[in-house]
Formats: sequence, C-alpha cells, structure tokens
Amino acid sequence: MMIGGFDGFEINPIHQGDVWKICNFMVANADRLKRYFPKTLEQNLNPTLSQLFVDKKTKLFQSREEFLFTVKHTETRELAAVIYIKELDWEKKQGEFAYCVGYPFTGQQLMSKAIKLLSTYAFDTLKLNTLQIIVNKNNIPSVKVAERNDFKWQKTLENEFTPPGEQPLDMELYELYK
Repeated sequence: MMIGGFDGFEINPIHQGDVWKICNFMVANADRLKRYFPKTLEQNLNPTLSQLFVDKKTKLFQSREEFLFTVKHTETRELAAVIYIKELDWEKKQGEFAYCVGYPFTGQQLMSKAIKLLSTYAFDTLKLNTLQIIVNKNNIPSVKVAERNDFKWQKTLENEFTPPGEQPLDMELYELYK
C-alpha cells in the first residue's frame, strides 16, 4: 500500500519484504545512526535481528501504536530513508516525526518532501491535529526540514537527549498544527 510518491521516490509502510533493505540501510549508515538512532541500529546489525525488527514494527503499525515508513527509489527500489511517526497520543491527537536519510540521498531535500507528504497523511488519514519534530539545533538539515514544512519552533528542551558516550544535548521542539 503506497502512501504516496514524489520525484521518483515512494513512501510505503514497512513490510516483510523490507528485511534485507533495512539491514543494509542500517549497516551502511551506522556512523550517522549510532548517534541519534542507537536502539534502532542495535536491532538491525544482521538479517536475523532485522527480521525481528520488521516483525515488531509491522505489528505496531497495524495496531496504530507506531508507524514506520520506508522511502525508496521507485526504479531501483533502493532504500533512501526511514521515517517514524511515534510518541502517539490519541487523546491529544499528536505524534512525533523521527527520520534518517541514507548518505547517498543527502542534500536532495528528500526528507523535506517526504515529511510534507506524511504530514498530510497524518492529518487526513490518521486524524492527528499536532505533529512534532524534536531536533538538535546543530543539526541544520533537520532544522531546515522542520522550517520548510512550516513547523514552528516552540521551545528548547534542555538535556533532552544523550547520545551514547556523550553529554546530554539540548533539543529544539518544532510543531505543526492541522
């Protein structure tokens, strides 16, 4: 079930056919993932772990507890990015984006376009009213993703996130309302 497409890429919910692609994506992008997605990386260091990860994430998607999407090049089927809608609060009708784009696809505004499409999906299909992006202020590409999609800075979250082996980081909270 394709959610949508743009510029030769498509967004789909995670599915069983993604196991090898997820594993390869995680290993190829380990340097960038180990800082901001260490748990996701740990769960995908080999195909067996990736199978368990995909099984879990497809169940969470079906139960509407968390949504994991893949962004693939339509022609080559190469996995370019993964995007979560997580931290769902169905009473507040709120969710949070988390995402990572693969090294070969940086600098193409791929994530800005994908977040735009998934914001519409979150508002229209999931019936959320508020979306958040929490980002380190030094992660300029992610700040630009939020700003290009009309997310508005709300506040700084002090000591919100601690990358493995590092000091706690202040993170910026951006929100978009329906």
